[in-house]
Amino acid sequence: MDEAGTAGARPTPASRYLRCAGRELHYTEWGHADAPPIIMWHGLARTGRDFDELARALASDYRVICPDAIGRGLSQWSPDPVAEYRLDFYATLARALVDGLSLTRVRWVGTSMGGATGMHAAATTLRDRISHLVVNDIGPELPQPAIERILAYAGNPPAFDTVTELEAWLRAAYKPYGWQSDEQWRRMTETSVRRLPDGKVTAHYDPAIVGQFSHHPHDYDRWAGYDTLRMPTLLLRGADSDLLLPEVAHAMTQRGPRAHRIDFPGCGHAPALNVASQIDAIRQFLAAPDDTATRAH
Repeated sequence: MDEAGTAGARPTPASRYLRCAGRELHYTEWGHADAPPIIMWHGLARTGRDFDELARALASDYRVICPDAIGRGLSQWSPDPVAEYRLDFYATLARALVDGLSLTRVRWVGTSMGGATGMHAAATTLRDRISHLVVNDIGPELPQPAIERILAYAGNPPAFDTVTELEAWLRAAYKPYGWQSDEQWRRMTETSVRRLPDGKVTAHYDPAIVGQFSHHPHDYDRWAGYDTLRMPTLLLRGADSDLLLPEVAHAMTQRGPRAHRIDFPGCGHAPALNVASQIDAIRQFLAAPDDTATRAH
């Protein structure tokens, strides 16, 4: 995998903050400030640092923005979790982020919740402003068993005496991501840790984020919005995914934007987007021209 550290590009991320819809969001930024922008939005209980490999690989050609969603990482926790830990507010934040950075049109790469946020924003708050949409292992409907599996580890994150114990837990919980190097697992841990008042460590997110599934049980039922999309769409799926079922993935290739689908062996929910085959597929897709005229609504 290339380091993408060409002259003028940022080979390591800059850490930045921006107030969006009244909340402070943290994001990392890679690449040239005047290059075509990409927003990379992470999964439910993760952070923008999950995209380090992909962002570094694309930084020679793009300005890559990787936010921590509200309640995750270094972004502010919501003072109104019932109202704000949901797709409508995430899409509002996405619009505020794009506007706050003075971006007109963006490419979007979203993993799991980030893919759902991208689809919803593309149909609402960022309509006609997302030129290329990459959806990583999520669809406009979710199977209940997969939701229950995710809630089992995300809803009540355990606390540990040491960071190495937290790493072992993360390796088990996120094993479906597929292969990651020891260095990548360690970075995932160190960018996902917060210390509690008693000195123990736990995952760096607000446990209230999972209330989305009880307070808004139909939040991920989004076929109506998906069917209105027309931008080029790339659908990535872990071959063993329990969240994006094969029949839903197939329907996504036939409806709405008629996504181009790629299944990756050796992983479930969700591909980590850290290996050459996954990065190359995204790179090739994002390089296609922004053909607004032929994809008009």
